[in-house]
Amino acid sequence: MNQVTPEILLGIFLIFCRIGGCLMIAPGFSSNRIPLQVRLFIGLATTLALAPVLLENVQAGVTSQSPAAILVYIVSELLTGILIGLLGRVYFLALQTMLSAVALALSLGGMPGTPIDEAEPLPPISSFIMMVATAVLFLSDLHWELFRGLIASYSRLPLGEGLGMRLSLTQLVDQIGVAFVLALRISSPFILYSVVVNLAGGLTNKLTPQIPVYFLATPFIMFGGLLIVYFAASDYVLLFMEAFSTWLRDG
Repeated sequence: MNQVTPEILLGIFLIFCRIGGCLMIAPGFSSNRIPLQVRLFIGLATTLALAPVLLENVQAGVTSQSPAAILVYIVSELLTGILIGLLGRVYFLALQTMLSAVALALSLGGMPGTPIDEAEPLPPISSFIMMVATAVLFLSDLHWELFRGLIASYSRLPLGEGLGMRLSLTQLVDQIGVAFVLALRISSPFILYSVVVNLAGGLTNKLTPQIPVYFLATPFIMFGGLLIVYFAASDYVLLFMEAFSTWLRDG
């Protein structure tokens, strides 16, 4: 039986820094609905499960290092894990932002709902689709792809190499652009519908100023938007998860 040495414990802790930093901000695992103790247990369990695969490379990098170098490694691993989690979180943040715009376009933004995945209340349609996207993330086993990506990150960002801030910011900005283009593609039918319907309502109001067209048309605008959600929400969620899974496999 191998003896547990301080180098092994230090290597496991460094693995936990990267994995814990990623799970702290990764979509699904960072939900406010998951208690902090449960998230800590998931991080520790994942670290111990992946330690036999990663410990040899990590332990070789920390042998005979000074305490100052070990502290730099700890900070670097934390930032690396946070960056990996943030690159995935950006997709969900972009979708949430555009869904809030969709709720406003469909006259549903004035009805804040119960906070589900976030600390602040969102419109019910935004909370519903975000909850579906999070559920599909786990039902389609994409969280295992996240763990596979964490293992592969040690080949692209080895321990001790450090985190290049310029490269990290470039990746983050590119990821934000890709995520918002995807979210705009998903929300574009709702925005186009809102522009056309509100333009028609505005012209009708100008032609018949005696009739309160806005108040009469608002329920029908909401009903038409809900019909689009009913018929197209599944396709939009699948399109979003396909793009997210592509990033998990190739990113």
